[in-house]
Amino acid sequence: MRMAISGIQTRMATPALRRIREQVIASVWFICAIFAIIAVCFILGYLLLNGYPTFLQINLWDFLFGQQWNPTGSSPEYGIFPLIIGTLLVMAGAMAIAVPLGIASAIFMSELAGPRLRTVIKPAIELLAGIPSVVYGFFGLVVLTNWIRISFDIPTGETWLAGSVLLAIMALPTIISVSEDAINAVPREYKEGSLATGATGWQTISRVIIPSALSGITAAVILGIGRAIGETMAVLMVTGNAAVIPHPIWNIVSPIRTLTATLGIETGEVPIGSLHYHALFGIAVILLLITLAINLSATIILGRIRSAQTGGAVKKQRLADETRVKIRHLLSYCLIGMVLLLVAIAAGILPCLILLIGGAAAALIWKRISPKMMQKIAYTLLFAAVGTVIVVLAILLIDIIVKGLPVLSWEFISGYPSNLGREGGIFPAIIGTIYLVVGAILIALPLGIGATIYLSEYTREGWVTKTIRTGVDLLNGTPSIVFGLFGFAFLVIFIGFGVSLLTGWIVLALMILPTIIRTSEEALKSIPHAMREGSLALGASKWQTIRKVVLPAAVPGIITGTILSIGRAAGETAPIMFTAVVFTSRFLPDSIFEPVMALPYYLYILSTSVPGAQQNAYGTALVLLITVTLFYGAAVLIRIRYQKSSRW
Repeated sequence: MRMAISGIQTRMATPALRRIREQVIASVWFICAIFAIIAVCFILGYLLLNGYPTFLQINLWDFLFGQQWNPTGSSPEYGIFPLIIGTLLVMAGAMAIAVPLGIASAIFMSELAGPRLRTVIKPAIELLAGIPSVVYGFFGLVVLTNWIRISFDIPTGETWLAGSVLLAIMALPTIISVSEDAINAVPREYKEGSLATGATGWQTISRVIIPSALSGITAAVILGIGRAIGETMAVLMVTGNAAVIPHPIWNIVSPIRTLTATLGIETGEVPIGSLHYHALFGIAVILLLITLAINLSATIILGRIRSAQTGGAVKKQRLADETRVKIRHLLSYCLIGMVLLLVAIAAGILPCLILLIGGAAAALIWKRISPKMMQKIAYTLLFAAVGTVIVVLAILLIDIIVKGLPVLSWEFISGYPSNLGREGGIFPAIIGTIYLVVGAILIALPLGIGATIYLSEYTREGWVTKTIRTGVDLLNGTPSIVFGLFGFAFLVIFIGFGVSLLTGWIVLALMILPTIIRTSEEALKSIPHAMREGSLALGASKWQTIRKVVLPAAVPGIITGTILSIGRAAGETAPIMFTAVVFTSRFLPDSIFEPVMALPYYLYILSTSVPGAQQNAYGTALVLLITVTLFYGAAVLIRIRYQKSSRW
């Protein structure tokens, strides 16, 4: 009798214990999911806490609109207006180049390129995205600035133009990829219906497909703007870093300095607790608020466009007409801006006026061209845009490979640096980079997968998921130098970890967490609901279904996201330059509280601070490029294989 009662009690307790276990598991995943929001709030709060003394001693108006930034002078001045103007000018110049090229390339890849050509172009675009910013900066410092110096006959090529060109190249992959996805998402019935009415291919693209994909194109441009504003290393290495406003304002060969470059240059040398120290945190707050505003604006704009597109037929037609006009204006302004930016010089405004008059005349002539001729011209320009992107990639790769390959040897890979890096090898930098990447992944991967499981499996679409995804997007849009400044002030100084491997792990983990969450969530969403329902119907619990059915099927997508995160972590410089690395070391670290060498930082110092080290710098750049390319190539191969298997 007692045994029967005990069995009944056990059976009654089992469902209760099962529910408790499910609730505990769900709570753990919820904590992982809100970690991104907590991280954003904590970073912003800590920056505000350290930046607040600045506004007690310096009037906010004088700080934002002061004309001089000279914190180390005999009479210190803390006006960041030249830094804000420099940031906006570099961003505007980059977008004037990247937006027309990016959208044109996306149109070509989506509408004109065949399958074979697309399989060549798309990996090339993704390779552009995977090249570390310090490699771009090194190429710009050695090649681009020298070309500008000779072409414009000026003392130095480290100018606003160099920064804009370099940032345009770096923003292109984002703009192209997002725009292409938006164009591919337009229903093919739209295109077929337009062609059936007698419209040419270009008329269909310009008047039907592009307006229908406007929301995605808008997102691409906004993400490109965020990429340009948040970049540190490339602009730091090629813009000259003079805190001045160009005179005249269209002088593209003037040196300038950006907000991010100021943080990168001065954070490592500023006295802790000084007004200069707190002013740098004030700059970081302004920079973070700008990037947060850009990301929130993207969310709001896309939401309004999508909600408008779900309205009635009349509303849809009105929106379509409005978007056609807007996209034409956008492309026209970007094209005009790109041309003006490339030819306007300090000598005067006359070239700009001539081009404006010429542009107006060209617009009048354009309206009189027949549709077939217009299509030929448009297709030629689209092909030229893609060709330009491929040529830029080829020039960069050929320069680094040709000049870096003779340096590569077993002694260079396995040796230790000597004579300030002019001689010897890079073995400690390779091992240090591996240490940093592995530790960051071990921290970020469990948090990212946990957050993904909660968002995909334990909650429905609502304000909670929207808030969490907004936090993830804001964390993803945070400039890398802000992560570095936060890690320096909080982890290195306040917590007392010092410049160490552990600090680098935490900072890099925060930076790559959004990538893991995004890619893993897409992988889980791709799993059919029928698989979940079948498992639950057989009596499995929710967690058993996730662990034994959903996660194994989503492994390829999760691995892809992990590899992309590894590639990004391996190529970052700004987050670790104050938190985890040293230039040279004769020994490998014995504990996680010691600093390490890393390939990106080693390349940065070789190229900017060590005369006569260009040969070893090329070798280091090639090793770093090969390392990151292998990671991104593996991610591409896994994605292709996964797509083929999913078709079967």
